[in-house]
Amino acid sequence: MSPLDAPTTQPEYDAPQKDLYEIGEIPPLGYVPKQMYAWAIRRERHGEPDKSFQVEVVDTPTLDSNEVLVFVMAAGVNYNGVWAGLGIPISPFDGHKAPYHIAGSDASGIVWAVGDKVKRWKIGDEVVIHCNQDDGDDEHCNGGDPMFSPSQRIWGYETPNGSFAQFTNVQSQQLMPRPQHLTWEEASCYTLTLATAYRMLFGHSPHELRPGQNVLVWGASGGLGSFAIQLINTAGANAIGVISEENKRDFVLSLGAKGVINRKDFKCWGQMPTVNTPEYKEWFNEVRKFGKAIWDVTGKGVNVDMVFEHPGESTFPVSVFVVKKGGMVVICAGTTGYNLTMDARYLWMHQKRVQGSHFANLKQASAANQLMLERRLDPCMSEVFPWAQIPDAHVKMRKNEHKPGNMAVLVSAPTTGLRTFADTIEASRSRA
Repeated sequence: MSPLDAPTTQPEYDAPQKDLYEIGEIPPLGYVPKQMYAWAIRRERHGEPDKSFQVEVVDTPTLDSNEVLVFVMAAGVNYNGVWAGLGIPISPFDGHKAPYHIAGSDASGIVWAVGDKVKRWKIGDEVVIHCNQDDGDDEHCNGGDPMFSPSQRIWGYETPNGSFAQFTNVQSQQLMPRPQHLTWEEASCYTLTLATAYRMLFGHSPHELRPGQNVLVWGASGGLGSFAIQLINTAGANAIGVISEENKRDFVLSLGAKGVINRKDFKCWGQMPTVNTPEYKEWFNEVRKFGKAIWDVTGKGVNVDMVFEHPGESTFPVSVFVVKKGGMVVICAGTTGYNLTMDARYLWMHQKRVQGSHFANLKQASAANQLMLERRLDPCMSEVFPWAQIPDAHVKMRKNEHKPGNMAVLVSAPTTGLRTFADTIEASRSRA
């Protein structure tokens, strides 16, 4: 742990033991109530977030021997919650078979109980949670990359108990130290997008990002893009950010981007037209114009070493064309669609690489979190929503109406701006 974030001593306080606590109440440290409040999704409610998310009283999770119970202070909002509510592209119930699903794959909180085999963490530790789980018993988890394990799953999406509840149960290796200089809400919103971006840029040998390289970043003002820009800048490389609205340009430049391109200045988006048709020729001319806009940043004839991809269907054909010979297009999502097209001639003749990427393993997530502990990165928190507006936050994301950066929601933290457990207890008492 960085000296900048030395552990704090947890305060002593009086609190009653009850079977259920209201949102914002703080139980005695380590006391686990029988039940808790949660924003639950049920299969029969699949639909828009304001329909699928409903507050329910459910049983507090019980722990396996290697699990930890975390009292959730705040949580991050990401597309996992939207997909879980919609049941698209798959229903989470098809995987975990539980009667309800609690979404949320990002959180900050306090260790409240530990399984009997947990050694690294103790009750009272303040933590952030990364969302990768696995069974730990195969060759990929023991000497390989756990992200390739057949048991790999995303907590809060492929597991039933995520962060939009007073308590959540996670595997002990999911925990990382919370940056003490951040508020609960700031600490809750960055891990999923940051670790995903870190693996994309540094996790696919031999195409690890190096100083002086150039990277095209789609959606540069979003949660993923904002961390990609910062990581690229921190590594001594050059980020070229792509935006869709001019009012996002200054934000992206402020993160350290070397240049910014507005994609609405070009008409080459969507699935690629059939090769050798008039439509293809028109599309290709627009793509070359886009490539020239990149050269205006990198220098004439200098194509990008890497493309940071996540829109998918609308941008993928252009990504494959503009990346340099021997370069890599790395993709972690398909927010505009999954039917990817490309001109394969440029892929094989120029020996380009298309690489899928999915979240991160603990070593990568921890390395990314260390940069946050050392205050080299900003969590780029844009908005905070109270507990009652968790569905509204997801509606906003679903409609692409959210502000640049990452969104957070309060769970047990009674108000924004709290950085210590003592502050949290005091704020909870004042609201009682």
